[in-house]
Amino acid sequence: MKILTILSICLMWMGCLSAQQNLSALVPMPNYIETQEGKAFVVTEKTQIVITDASLQFEAEELQRVFKAQMGLELNIQTGGVKGKHIYLKAEGQNESLEHYQLQVQPKRIEISAESSKGVFYGIQTLAQLLLGDAENTAHNRIAPVVLEDGPRFAFRGFMLDVARHFLPVSDVKRFIDLMVRYKYNVLQLHLTDDQGWRIEIKKYPQLTKVGAFRDEKGGDQGPDNGFYTQEQLKDIIDYAAERHVEIIPELDIPGHTAAVLAVFPEMLCQRPDTVEVKIGKTTDVMMCASNECGYEIYRDILTEVAALFPSPSIHLGGDEAVIEKNWEKCSSCQTLKEKLGYQKSSDLMNHFFGKILTTVRELKKEPILWCELNNLWMPADSYLFNYPKDVTLVSWRAGLTPLCHELTQKSGNPLIMAPGEYAYLDYPQYKGDLPEYNNWGMPITTLEKTYEFDPAYGGKFGEKHIKGVLGTLWSEAIKDFNRVTYMAYPRGLALAEAAWTQMEHRTWDSFKQRICPNLYQMMKDGISFRVPFEIFSSYVCN
Repeated sequence: MKILTILSICLMWMGCLSAQQNLSALVPMPNYIETQEGKAFVVTEKTQIVITDASLQFEAEELQRVFKAQMGLELNIQTGGVKGKHIYLKAEGQNESLEHYQLQVQPKRIEISAESSKGVFYGIQTLAQLLLGDAENTAHNRIAPVVLEDGPRFAFRGFMLDVARHFLPVSDVKRFIDLMVRYKYNVLQLHLTDDQGWRIEIKKYPQLTKVGAFRDEKGGDQGPDNGFYTQEQLKDIIDYAAERHVEIIPELDIPGHTAAVLAVFPEMLCQRPDTVEVKIGKTTDVMMCASNECGYEIYRDILTEVAALFPSPSIHLGGDEAVIEKNWEKCSSCQTLKEKLGYQKSSDLMNHFFGKILTTVRELKKEPILWCELNNLWMPADSYLFNYPKDVTLVSWRAGLTPLCHELTQKSGNPLIMAPGEYAYLDYPQYKGDLPEYNNWGMPITTLEKTYEFDPAYGGKFGEKHIKGVLGTLWSEAIKDFNRVTYMAYPRGLALAEAAWTQMEHRTWDSFKQRICPNLYQMMKDGISFRVPFEIFSSYVCN
């Protein structure tokens, strides 16, 4: 019965697409769009994709794929010196960080121009959505005239994939990148280490993956519980992402969430009275000892290899959910260090711990990112857990505490990335009873509409200049394969993309509900799993 219901909705989408000439599929909504009167541009086999130079070759090939998929036409690529009724891609500046673009469709010419190849790439994604949304014209190889001038609200627009709890092979990570760039996401954070697994090869310490990457204690085959990325595989992912203008940020969570590394190096553990053998995937609530110098030395070696491998200027070091009261509070060495340093609370040792770790990060010419922790897990909280240095970018994540993080970072000068649990935790169920067998620890429901309501600046009370952007998180305790990854990510990932890209004055829920329809239909055609938003489908949506 459920399969028939999904099929009927898909057929409804197909009817909508064929019945409406101007159905918009633009997600995220551009910040300026002007439809124009006049004849359409007609694409023929003689139409060429003309680029200014070879730096736009990948973008031109991306556009080739679009026309092959949408119109069945194979267009040739030419470099410069071509005039006529063609499609022109121009990168006219030198600043690759600029993401703005202009798209003009005229009867005798289509032009996508930008300061950078990145901007051209985003213009191509928008053109692809114009073809997707205007099904009748596309079926006749026509593109209606339009002018768009567009650029993002925030520079950082990302997803976090937790590949530590459940491992994803390289091919699945690439598929995820292919999907996210359609909606102008530009950052993928890989959560590579946690209690349940160590997923990155460190050549100086091969035992980290020989032991830390396998939960079945037998070194079994790669699967959701087992596996790791070699450095060559990570280079492949990084290069693949870079072509598509996606930055890969590595995350190595410390000092908590470290059972996998502590199973390999038990000498880094706190010497607490109730210490037991650490088992990967079973032991939690353990931490690196703040007073043990060997831990800092090992992580200096680890971070040196990670910094050399990842071109990203940033390294995420976690810093969240440190169970201080069960570790540093009970560790005689940590308590001695606390007294020596004149600290009042055991949590103050985070200043010492990250003081040493961040020194290494800075020496490696990297910028640190940490999860923002406050002095209470819920309100009333009123300050940071410890004194974050101003060069640390903080990520707000605890549900209900993001407005306070927003205020505190505005005062302290720390850059801020918005990932509030109530809006951006995409592992949360999407409606009541959604996959109950996998969401059984009381996670709150985050509906598509709830995610769409997210304003990263929270109305602008504390400004937004210090806000880098938005991060959607996919923690994988209950996400065991790629189909479930995309099921949890979409369609809420479409809402989050618009929150990150589009200014608030151009966003409306009623418009968004209509615009996601053809995008979800395209995902279905591509074999991408997603959650069908039954609750918003009605005759209104397809009017």
